[in-house]
Amino acid sequence: MARLFGTDGVRGLANADLSPELALSLAVAAAHTLADLADPDRTQPPLVVVGRDPRASGEMLEAAVVAGLASAGANVVRVGVLPTPGVAFLTAEVRADFGVMISASHNPMPDNGIKFFAAGGHKLTDEQEDAIEAALGAPWTRPTGAAVGRVHDLLDGADHYTSHLVDATEHSLSGLKVVVDCAQGAASDVAPEAFRQAGADVVAINAEPDGLNINEECGATHLASLQAAVVEHGADLGIAVDGDADRCLAVDANGSEVDGDEIMAILALAMRDAGTLVDDTLVATVMSNLGLRIAMREAGITLVEAKVGDRYVLEELRSGGFNLGGEQSGHVVFTDHATTGDGVLTGLRLMARMAQSGTSLAGLAAVVTKLPQVLINVRVADKAVAKAPEILAAVAAAEAQLAGAGRVLLRPSGTEPLVRVMVEAATEEAAQKIAEGIAADVRAASPLAG
Repeated sequence: MARLFGTDGVRGLANADLSPELALSLAVAAAHTLADLADPDRTQPPLVVVGRDPRASGEMLEAAVVAGLASAGANVVRVGVLPTPGVAFLTAEVRADFGVMISASHNPMPDNGIKFFAAGGHKLTDEQEDAIEAALGAPWTRPTGAAVGRVHDLLDGADHYTSHLVDATEHSLSGLKVVVDCAQGAASDVAPEAFRQAGADVVAINAEPDGLNINEECGATHLASLQAAVVEHGADLGIAVDGDADRCLAVDANGSEVDGDEIMAILALAMRDAGTLVDDTLVATVMSNLGLRIAMREAGITLVEAKVGDRYVLEELRSGGFNLGGEQSGHVVFTDHATTGDGVLTGLRLMARMAQSGTSLAGLAAVVTKLPQVLINVRVADKAVAKAPEILAAVAAAEAQLAGAGRVLLRPSGTEPLVRVMVEAATEEAAQKIAEGIAADVRAASPLAG
């Protein structure tokens, strides 16, 4: 049987792959496993924080999750519509045994997902997820009477989270004008308010969620409307989050995109200059552009590589004791202030660096000279072909050809029968040619039937 948990919780088409019955069962299984991990000798009922993004199916799935938790004897604190990092923050803030976020992040509206946070607001390990899966459908004794869990609403949860974001912004944003694209998602109220409280002049767009329009041609996955709005309003920059606001991309005053690699470089230099970057080290993934690696090397900052996925960045951060890491896609983690990627916090700290330095976003981002990057997804019969001797030889030959002025990365997909071929080179033409050559070798070594 395929593993139920993916790279970021359980996700699928709401009311089909992800049904209320499955949501209820997951909640019961989590109550029986995560509560015991948080406190094996407990004498009080478990406490669980539950939040969601504004997509319509979240109402249905929230009801199922809350019912499952209460039926297992857990007390539930509902925080309503709130960004994923806000739910993680409140899980730690109220000292809950674990938290539940109902969201499919940047996915289209028909999808939804369920992700769990362990005590302290930390993402689950593979072992914790496996324990939940193993407990699905296992026999259990239902509590009755006073032992049934109770459900309460935390009405000021968003205010607590917003205050936390502003407190973590180390310089007033006064004098800066920003367009904030809320992706019709979970940050539609919190993000504009946080930027205003931090001192910025704010123009909010795509901040009227109706349950059906989340991520619809907006947010971090569709920057065109933000780019146009920044130019139209004469703003200093634009900030785009995704549906659950755990990541952030930016747009400079000219409407040009500033991606996660450039954002990480800007923030790493800011923290190094302030003396707060632990061991002068940044954690990024293997997909980050070679330009980031070069910029960090020239700045005397060590770059530690993690596997793709913010959970693996978090593992490297925690194991090494580092305090800044992220992904090219805009997941950025500040472990001094958050336990997971936080798009609003990232935007606030990016603007704080602009205000503190008196430098435009384009000027700050210029520290990274990105190499052209080509990615080709090759559908294969067997993903193990990425380790085949003839493919490894082809990669070695390509790297010799690049002579240190580029790189080749082959990565089997974690969820699909694909091998991803990524090449960086001095020119787009060279990267495309090398990538297509290796992709052809991969297809030939593992052809699809028919």
